[in-house]
Amino acid sequence: MTRIGVLVNPDAGLGGKLGLKGSDGQADIARSMGAEDRSGPRMEKMLIYFSSIDRTENIEWVTSDGRMGSDWFPNNFSDKVESIHSSKGKTSASDTSDLVKQLLESKIDILIYGGGDGTTRDIVSNLQENNCPELPIIGVPSGVKMHSGCFATSPKAAAEVLSSWIRGDLLVSNTEVLDLDEEKYRQGKWIVKLYAEANTPNSPKWMQGSKELIQTDSEEEIIQGISEHIFESLVEEDRMIIWGSGGTLRTIGKMLSFNLTTLGIDVTVGKSQIATDVNEQQITQQIQSHSGTISLLLSPMGGQGFLIGRGNLQLSPKVIRMIGIENIIGIVTPSKLLSVRKLRIDSGDDELDIEFSELKYMKVIQGYRTTRILPIEVT
Repeated sequence: MTRIGVLVNPDAGLGGKLGLKGSDGQADIARSMGAEDRSGPRMEKMLIYFSSIDRTENIEWVTSDGRMGSDWFPNNFSDKVESIHSSKGKTSASDTSDLVKQLLESKIDILIYGGGDGTTRDIVSNLQENNCPELPIIGVPSGVKMHSGCFATSPKAAAEVLSSWIRGDLLVSNTEVLDLDEEKYRQGKWIVKLYAEANTPNSPKWMQGSKELIQTDSEEEIIQGISEHIFESLVEEDRMIIWGSGGTLRTIGKMLSFNLTTLGIDVTVGKSQIATDVNEQQITQQIQSHSGTISLLLSPMGGQGFLIGRGNLQLSPKVIRMIGIENIIGIVTPSKLLSVRKLRIDSGDDELDIEFSELKYMKVIQGYRTTRILPIEVT
């Protein structure tokens, strides 16, 4: 009998589309602004897909009765589900601690959870406090930021990993638990810290790996060349450029006299910056008010290769459709190309994912008038 623990942080990812740069301590604000659940529905998607691919008998699921678990199990779920905890009302980090402790007492074999890096930290901390640091965990990516290597690349990938682990096809290995200081993050400062290590099934295909901090000090001339290429080919009077997040794009923007945010989404038209650190609704309004061409510049996350779905949830499926996937341009420096061999997409929308899959490849700028083609992988 395999006992699988399920934990959902119902507040994870709420701030993404709103541009709040994390959900720690922001859940009430996000919900008051109309934020919709992200973590629970993605766990439900994982469970539905798991049911379609795994025919293993003798599986028991152990979870919380309410928002942290049972609310997200499909109505026609056939496996046995045991509730050992209650989460009917508002939840907090203490509920995570209580649930992890009770899951361990119920002798689970593996824990699958929905959340972001903050949730991962809480879980791993509680595993250590309860003398069970070796318990394997799988993260269903549901937060605003996910730098840790505990996460699968998507809900479906999490189901694949879990199924393979149950069959004995995957070994367990150590991975890094990383997180940002969210207060500094909201101030535009990107400080990633290594907090711990955790055990997770090892699958380069389905697990995202931890984010790498790419050193670009020696690439100033290359980035200068990319900025000149963008200025000559894209900075036009009637063209709107939507700038994604990240240090590479911020540096390019600075060379073009734009004051871009490192961790937000910004908008320029011609040589003018017209919007800074915008959320989903604000991006939509800017697009609707513009009659000319639009380009979206994105730089993939170092190490993981995610172009969409990590740290830029403001670029929702609605926004991407308004822009058009044919108008997305990748920016990849040579140092990033050492670890980024493909562009990963986790849009959260099945139909949009199909469009990206059909595209197959995307052109990226890697220097002055220098481009290359990278394959697209929908996770």
